[in-house]
Amino acid sequence: MWDETMIVMLLEGIRDTFYMTFVSTFFGYVIGLPMGIALTLTDKGGITPNRTVYRILDIVINVTRSVPFLILLILVMPLTKLIVGKSYGSTATIVPLTLAAAPLIGRMVESSLKEVSQGVIEAAISMGAKTSTIVFKVLIGEARTSLLVGVTIVLGTVLGYSAMAGVVGGGGLGDIAIRYGYYRYETGVMLVTLIFIVAIVQLMQVVGTFAAKKLDHRNQE
Repeated sequence: MWDETMIVMLLEGIRDTFYMTFVSTFFGYVIGLPMGIALTLTDKGGITPNRTVYRILDIVINVTRSVPFLILLILVMPLTKLIVGKSYGSTATIVPLTLAAAPLIGRMVESSLKEVSQGVIEAAISMGAKTSTIVFKVLIGEARTSLLVGVTIVLGTVLGYSAMAGVVGGGGLGDIAIRYGYYRYETGVMLVTLIFIVAIVQLMQVVGTFAAKKLDHRNQE
């Protein structure tokens, strides 16, 4: 079982898992970060309160997050095929992974930005700072530690979703675990892929925590 072919396949599975996780998280932030900022600004007590905009974004995020990933994976197959030309494989899995990550990111960004002291925001407003300046220099600047911790959580969640995608040939370690560990009853393969997945999550957690501590200005005072 543990011949050169299997080892090469596991290495490719690790590569594909990293590929799906990081690319999906990147595109998730492209969508989710603006959503989180908009939620923060338009909420009651925000810089530019707008109940209608907030409610629409809030409903979209709540509904999307309520859909189990495997169901979302199947629902967006036509969209996936339209974008990448096929509905299976590691590249195709990036589409549903991004759609699953974006609302989670939006909510986590909103939570992080709302942790910023209102006094700091009011001080910036009193000095005539523009909304864009407040967002990027004050909100994101002050919440950078919390935002980075959020990135670590998102990466772990997306990696878990990528493993689920193995059920429909999504690629990566999850696909190997399903094809060999489940369908062919090769328990050793299942255990090895599980160990790799857990190790990758732990590595991300350690790196993320270390980076967050380095960026935390409270630890530098």
